[in-house]
This record gives sequence, C-alpha cells and structure tokens, in this order.
Amino acid sequence: MNEETNSNVLVLGATGKTGSRVAQKLAGRGIAVRKAARNGADIHFDWSDPTTFESALHGITGVYLVSPVMRVDFANVVSRFLDEAERAGIQNVTFLSAYGMEHAPAEVALRAVELDLAARMSLSHTVIRPAWFMQNFSETFLKPVNDEIVVPCGTGAEAFVSAEDIASVAVATLIDPARHAGRAYAPTGPAALTFEEAASFISTAVGRKITYRDIDRNEWINAMTLAGVPAEYSEVLRTLTGTVASGLGSRPNDDVLEATGAAPTRFTEFAAMAAPAWR
Repeated sequence: MNEETNSNVLVLGATGKTGSRVAQKLAGRGIAVRKAARNGADIHFDWSDPTTFESALHGITGVYLVSPVMRVDFANVVSRFLDEAERAGIQNVTFLSAYGMEHAPAEVALRAVELDLAARMSLSHTVIRPAWFMQNFSETFLKPVNDEIVVPCGTGAEAFVSAEDIASVAVATLIDPARHAGRAYAPTGPAALTFEEAASFISTAVGRKITYRDIDRNEWINAMTLAGVPAEYSEVLRTLTGTVASGLGSRPNDDVLEATGAAPTRFTEFAAMAAPAWR
C-alpha cells in the first residue's frame, strides 16, 4: 500500500445491496473494514441517532457513504455526519448518489450532499451515480410476481448496472482515493434495455415465460405506498419511473471500465447468476 491508500474503511449500509458487496470486496483486498448498519453489522449505526456517528468513525481513514434510504429530508443529518468525519480526521469519502443527480436542484437531498462534499476542503471525495440496479429484478421492487414484472416505465430503456460493478467502482475509489479524488462516475451496464427485453432475458435464464406489464403510475405508486414505502417518497418514485418512461433513462458509458479496468456485467450474465431467485 502507498501512503494514499486507505487502511481502515467504514462502510455504511453494510447490509444493503451495495454496502454488503463493497465490504466483501474490500476485505478480499486485505483492507480492514468496519461494517455499520442499524442491525447485523460490526457496529450499530443509525441516521436517526447522531450519537452513533463518533464511535463509527473512530480510527477510520475512508468512508463509503450511503445516505438514509426511503427519505427525502436527510441532507442536514448527513452534513452533521460529515462534520464528525472532519473532526475524526477522515481523509476521503466515496458517496453513493443517483444517476443524473448533477442536473438536480440544490435542494434535492442527494445533490445537496454532493455539493456539501465538494465544499469541504479537508476531505477528498468521489461520487458514484449509478443507473438502476440489475439486482432490483432479483432482490427488490422489480422482482417478478406471478411471473410478471410490473412497473410504469412503458417502452423506455435503461442501462441497468450490476450492484457488483457499482461495488467494484466504489472499492477502486476507496483503495486508491488520490487517483479518483474529485471524480464522479456514473456506472451503467453495456446496453440500454426496455423492461420487455429484460423480462425476455430473465425468461431465458429460468426456462419459463416472464412478462412485463406497464401500469398507471398513480396506481403503482399507491400500491407501493400500501406496501410500506413512505408517502413522502412517492415523488421520487414518480420521477424515477417517469424519467425512464419518457425515454430519458440512462445510456451506456465506459465508467465501470475506466474506474476498474474491467468491462461491466451484461444483463444475460446477471440473469444466469440470479436465476435461483426466480425459481
């Protein structure tokens, strides 16, 4: 390791889709990792309890920052965490944001955190703005129900990216922060797919017909709210799905290759590996 290399990394959201993979990959590279989450991690960390911040940051050199999920009002509490990080002598932060966030108004929480990081001269930082996760089809809200994928995205296409590739980009920035300081990466998959095309690839992987059904956006958002998504998050869901439906979904780029030296995962590769989730 050179002097610019992190030796102790705090991974927030360490039980989540990217955080768990980041922690595993860092450990595999011989980096000391402190996994933090509300439950099931090395250390208890709760965005709703700022008293958990200091102990999580003690002795740490770098942070994989995942902001509170299913919330829209978190910029102030993340700023408070970053104040603690500066006091603790943290050297760098890799922040998981969202695709296209550089175009969002400053009052949008994710963009506010990006701008906050950019203004902190004592912290180097890298921003990751991924496309929709491939793993949404196997682990969360795009998982087929009764062999049907239901989401209001019409014929819009999205360059779905594997969470493994997002994690690999994050690990590259955390292991060699000097190389990636001030950079923003927007990891995508190698092809933009419609949801119908994604359903077709999943069908091939599992050997039975999986279909895609478009749905009225308000009806879908109401169903998501009834399923437990906070009502205040509904506008985020509206924007996410509306962007793809209008033809403005993410498009393939070379950011995964540039950051990691490896080509991004193809959807067919993901589907083959994830097939047990659909059986």
